[in-house]
Amino acid sequence: MTNYKILFQYDGTSYNGFQKQGNTHNTIQEKLENILEKMCGVPVEIHASGRTDAGVHAKGQVANFHIDNGLIPDMTPLDIMNYINNYLPKDITILNIEIVPPRFHSRLNAKSKTYVYHIDLNPKADVFRQRYSLSHPQPLDINAMKQATTLLVGTHDFIAFSSLKKTKKSTIRTISDISLDLEDGELLITYTGNGFLYNMVRILTGTLIYVGEGKLKPDDISQIFSQNSKSLTGGIAPSKGLFLEKVRY
Repeated sequence: MTNYKILFQYDGTSYNGFQKQGNTHNTIQEKLENILEKMCGVPVEIHASGRTDAGVHAKGQVANFHIDNGLIPDMTPLDIMNYINNYLPKDITILNIEIVPPRFHSRLNAKSKTYVYHIDLNPKADVFRQRYSLSHPQPLDINAMKQATTLLVGTHDFIAFSSLKKTKKSTIRTISDISLDLEDGELLITYTGNGFLYNMVRILTGTLIYVGEGKLKPDDISQIFSQNSKSLTGGIAPSKGLFLEKVRY
């Protein structure tokens, strides 16, 4: 068996998320696995670095899969990549493929991930951005938002900043950096951490927007942590503005 690692990107607009689901065939995982099964003649399971929700995009998603050497004896990694790309829809593309050690696992071996949320601050929504960013024409207090990020960075129980209810698994995560940058009328909020809970980045973004709008004060972040109170956070920012930017190993 050979273990292949792929780097790929996708526009998540038209999909019901990355992971296969029982009630829909419209997922990125299923698109990829169907092509691999066509190529190999047997089912092939893909393991991604993490799930992305419906409508979320990826510029640097990583996954791995194992293939029996005897099924495709004459195909190089480049041949495999070209084969997959030939059958993929135009909104999914494999950027790179490589052979990795048998025990490599794209999720379990990931050290950190970076997500970027795009907010269009222009007074009028940009037609060519609205598919990939949240339009917010009202002014935001970016300095207040930056103050709030200092309370989010670090190791915390982020259960309040997730859509999880009760879980036996740990909800403690470490965010190593959050940056806010203005580029051509667009606010980019970049999050880097060792892992993120269900809807965590989108709820963090919604909360920071509340701070920018004056609906929350930066110091309210401490209260959210101390009370584990979901009701004190901002809303969930729309999925269309979120990109999985990079996975590090």
